[in-house]
Amino acid sequence: MSAAEEVVTEAPAVEAVPKRAMTLGLGTSLVVLAALIVGPLFVKNFIIFQMTMLLIYGLAVLALNILTGGSGQFSLGQSAFYAVGAYTSAILIEHGGMNYALTLPIAGLICFAFGFVFGQPALRLSGIYLALATFALAVAMPQLLKLGFFEHWTGGVQGLVVTKPDAPFGLPMSQDMWLYYFTLVITIGIYIASVNLLRSRSGRAFMAIRDNEIAASAMGVDVALYKTLAFGVSAGITGVAGGLGAIAVQFVAPDSYTITLAISLFLGMVVGGVGWLPGSIVGAAFIIFVPNIAEHISKGLSGAVFGVLLFIVIFLVPHGARQVAIVAQQMIDKLKR
Repeated sequence: MSAAEEVVTEAPAVEAVPKRAMTLGLGTSLVVLAALIVGPLFVKNFIIFQMTMLLIYGLAVLALNILTGGSGQFSLGQSAFYAVGAYTSAILIEHGGMNYALTLPIAGLICFAFGFVFGQPALRLSGIYLALATFALAVAMPQLLKLGFFEHWTGGVQGLVVTKPDAPFGLPMSQDMWLYYFTLVITIGIYIASVNLLRSRSGRAFMAIRDNEIAASAMGVDVALYKTLAFGVSAGITGVAGGLGAIAVQFVAPDSYTITLAISLFLGMVVGGVGWLPGSIVGAAFIIFVPNIAEHISKGLSGAVFGVLLFIVIFLVPHGARQVAIVAQQMIDKLKR
């Protein structure tokens, strides 16, 4: 086999996902949606807050899934885009007096531009080298936010307190419940838009680049444009998630957006299934609840317990929640026969 043929037949970095596997079935989707709508009516505000953070982290994992699962580009810098989105919303709310809902599209646009610009010099990088470049961005961001030049706006190391909004129109619900439903509507909208994006011409270009960049270029795909566009879209969605996170937590500080957050989001994507968008919420649940479970098992060795639990999950289901969903669907099909 010639060198050219070896390049063409090289295995893709990310396993291809069938188009129908990008979404849940209609019946399953309705059940999940009903549970998300009705659930907060029967739990306390703290649980509602955790459910809100579940949706927010789910958005951030979904954004990373579009970048990695969609276009095959690996990133360990999502915490930087999350931080930019969070600070954008916080500054506009507290210093600009802007309505919290209006800050989210602005945060998304700023992060989209940031991601698109960052994607330009990253075009020459791929695989582990791209991951290291984005890792450097994640490490640098908390330090940049502490600079005295930005301290008037960001609050420096002390951070910035954000006012949590009340329910509009005098609706009889708590702040936490209103913010949950507000986040749920945004999450559903972005999820639907993301599914449509991956099914569109641009999405097919993303996946062609993911499967084989040389073949995609030979077929007329503008590789440079679509790779930077994937970075921009992923960063924009992460920025919206960051803005929602700032509003939900009511506080932003540089040390809240360290490399630990970036690794957690990457871990959530792997556990949920790379390239499987519904798995984003499963991955988010893992990075939110499993550390708490590990701490309950052993407070002194919570990190070790978490590592063991993660090893077990990766060993049993290396393809994450997507693998579980496929097996479950096969079992259901057999029962129907």
